[in-house]
Amino acid sequence: MLGSDLADLCRKTDIETLVLDLPEFDINETSQLEAAVKASPLLVNCAAYTDVNRAESEQDLANKVNAQAVANLGSFARKAGTWVLHISTDFVFDGKLDRPYTEQDTPNPINAYGRSKLAGEKLLLESQCPAAILRVEWTYGKNGNNFVKKLIRLAENRKEISVVDDQVGSPTATVEVAKAIIDLLKQKPHGLFHFAGSGYVSRFEMARFIFEKLKMDVEAMPCKTADFKSPAPRPLNSRFDCSKISSLLSLPIKPWQEPLEKFLKDTG
Repeated sequence: MLGSDLADLCRKTDIETLVLDLPEFDINETSQLEAAVKASPLLVNCAAYTDVNRAESEQDLANKVNAQAVANLGSFARKAGTWVLHISTDFVFDGKLDRPYTEQDTPNPINAYGRSKLAGEKLLLESQCPAAILRVEWTYGKNGNNFVKKLIRLAENRKEISVVDDQVGSPTATVEVAKAIIDLLKQKPHGLFHFAGSGYVSRFEMARFIFEKLKMDVEAMPCKTADFKSPAPRPLNSRFDCSKISSLLSLPIKPWQEPLEKFLKDTG
């Protein structure tokens, strides 16, 4: 999802790009990974195991992709002097904080997916390769599965949909993440950064926004996360403080409503 939008933007801005993806490229194959690292002065790692629920029963696979492969990436990058931008997630936090999370807040993941992503962050930093980690949240885009697409599919056949109103965060378009990444590529900073759409909203209010903009005859019904049985618990607070990255961006971060409305118009 993010990788596709980033590759498109790189082409539009005349940035020479080599895209490596399954099935031709497997980040778990160390020989392929080492060759990829040596081939470029910088690398953006969008590869990840992202099925949050299945990660509970496939923890070995999640750790293999999200942690061990990232450790290998860091080792190869340190030897080659390759700068790495690694994509991570809000799921490294437990969601219990009563304010937006900063990069200085201590992670405490509450599911297997979050633990695997946090392990990847730590292993990359421990490798001492030149690197930045970009945590993103509530992402959606034209490729891949995401909350927006799932919600629209459900709404096509229902008059009412229950949506949780106790999960709060920032809907974040992958095209906007891609723009931020382009800015980071030019500067090659080190360390942790948070990026998300500006402003915060609950999943329930986000659903109401989507149905209103698409003029869909469906009603969102508020409920609680605890009402849904799920293999993997979710953090209730996914809010990010993005002030650190803002100083590195060429443009202000857009309010979450603007990219989402454009996405709905383009795909509706």
